[in-house]
Amino acid sequence: MRTFGKCTKVSAAAVAGVMCLALSGCADDASAGSNKAGNEALKGDAVKIMVGGLDKVIYLPVVLTQQLGYFEQEGLTVKLLTEPAGVQATTSLVSGDVQGAVGFYDHTLDLQAKGKQVESVVQLAQTPGEVELVSKKAASEVGSPKDFKGKKLGVTGLGSSTDFLTKYLAVKNGLTTSDITPVAVGAGQTFLAALQQGSIDAGMTTDPTVAQAVAKDLGTVLVDMRTPEGSRAALGGLYPSSSLYMNTSWVNNNKDTVQKLTNALVKTLKWMSGHSPEEIAAKMPEDYAKGGKDLYIKSIASTLPMFTKDGVMPADGPKTVMEVLKSFNPAVKGASVDLEKTYTTEFAKKAAG
Repeated sequence: MRTFGKCTKVSAAAVAGVMCLALSGCADDASAGSNKAGNEALKGDAVKIMVGGLDKVIYLPVVLTQQLGYFEQEGLTVKLLTEPAGVQATTSLVSGDVQGAVGFYDHTLDLQAKGKQVESVVQLAQTPGEVELVSKKAASEVGSPKDFKGKKLGVTGLGSSTDFLTKYLAVKNGLTTSDITPVAVGAGQTFLAALQQGSIDAGMTTDPTVAQAVAKDLGTVLVDMRTPEGSRAALGGLYPSSSLYMNTSWVNNNKDTVQKLTNALVKTLKWMSGHSPEEIAAKMPEDYAKGGKDLYIKSIASTLPMFTKDGVMPADGPKTVMEVLKSFNPAVKGASVDLEKTYTTEFAKKAAG
């Protein structure tokens, strides 16, 4: 994916620390370095979905759907694979290795500007769920995004949605993308290590990494975009993020399967809206609570406001995403992006009904 501004490579040790997880079975197809997701023939309603970090709370509904058995109830065999960042999940989708990707909706606009037609079929979230943390060491120098100039800012991956949002915060606060240095540090332990070692001055990440960083006193919250209020304050409106997106051609040729996927995910969103963080955590894989059960429950509670209850795209959301990307992304700014082709509400509305 194309990126703008300067970049810095994360150390080999940090890269090696990014662990890929598969929800069931072996994780060999989900390795960050190479995946073989497209090598196995699909039978019946069998679908492979690449997720930009299975253990991230922002993508929790997808794993929870598997845990609750809702995919199976729809007659689907769904294999969930993982990559460290949404941009890598998108690459797997575009290359044809998988049938669906779970990442941020903003990738559909970026891809259309580059001649690729991908659309969100289920909108899982209405806000980014992201948090900009400033390291304890740099707290006296960074009091707001206005102080980003000359700083090393952690993102999950170059060209990722955290990269997009970091650039927007800089531009919104009077800087240029060349004023900052984005550093790809992944999430989880690699992000925490970068924060602790001073490899980054601040960085954008999600729960449970946020809760772990604060609990370990490695950093403090600078910008919180987990709630609708936080999204509006930082970005000027709701910013639809986590979604299941697919190549439009595949959607058009497999509508029955897409509807079944949507039915399962929307059922999960409804279930989540009627259950507590404790009840949700109890359904998730135990090894996702790396910082401890209580901290994981806190992470879920902090992130729950981001999720939709029906999987339908918020009416004004795409426009906000467009304005954010146009502010720093020349490819989007100079392109004629048809927002109505970047998402569909057909399947979610039918599922909700």
